[in-house]
Amino acid sequence: MQEPTVLQALVLGVLQGLTEFLPVSSSAHLALTPWVMGWSPAGLAFDLALHVGTLVTLGWYFRAEWRTLVLGGLTLLQHRRVVDEASRRAAFIIVASIPAGLAGVLLDDYAESLFRAPAITATALIVMGIVLWAVDRGAVARRARDEMTWRDALTIGCAQVLALVPGVSRSGSTITAGRALGFDRSAAAVFSFLMSMPIIAAAVVLKVPAAVRETGLTLPLLVGVVSAALSSWAAIAFLLRYVSQRGYGLFAIYRVALGLMILALLGTRGAW
Repeated sequence: MQEPTVLQALVLGVLQGLTEFLPVSSSAHLALTPWVMGWSPAGLAFDLALHVGTLVTLGWYFRAEWRTLVLGGLTLLQHRRVVDEASRRAAFIIVASIPAGLAGVLLDDYAESLFRAPAITATALIVMGIVLWAVDRGAVARRARDEMTWRDALTIGCAQVLALVPGVSRSGSTITAGRALGFDRSAAAVFSFLMSMPIIAAAVVLKVPAAVRETGLTLPLLVGVVSAALSSWAAIAFLLRYVSQRGYGLFAIYRVALGLMILALLGTRGAW
């Protein structure tokens, strides 16, 4: 692994920010871009360091929601049960985070190596693109977020586990699960964003210190984090506006096209 240049870090940061919250897989773009461009892989530790930027943006963009969730979490600790809407929402975020947290610990070695193979990533992009399109097109948007149940939260949390494979997309898998459960597009997207914060925060705490120890607090790392923060704000604002009117079909088409392009590139390089 080799630290990227400032320009490479800028590109990777923008890609991370733009694709973290769009259902197109940020991990796929971060894994495939160095391979396509012929760059030395930055490594999973650097990729996760970029999540500091998206984490800050996520916390600030939904700051009012997070104030409510923090108060709800404190209420849960005090009463050890759900007593109001805020504590119920906080409990759902906790429940939804558990499956991915366990999977991350158990499958960490695979996430570093096997899961990042270009052929697997391309296949995941295509398959999940088709699933996203089919579910979004066929789902009946009859439920708002305040109609969520414990089973819904756990089901969406289990869907998040699939995102360990680059190409699946954390937001893509959780939004698809939300739509399959009958939630409207905005409700599915907002819950997906909120439930990502504990997992991103855990990854940052566990992995980013290793990246900093390995390379130091360098200019490329800072450039990547800042560019990820700025571009992720644009991505969140765009997605929430866009899907409320048009759905997820555009993202499904993009996923399939990107996956097919990567498979074709693998063929021309004789990498099968």
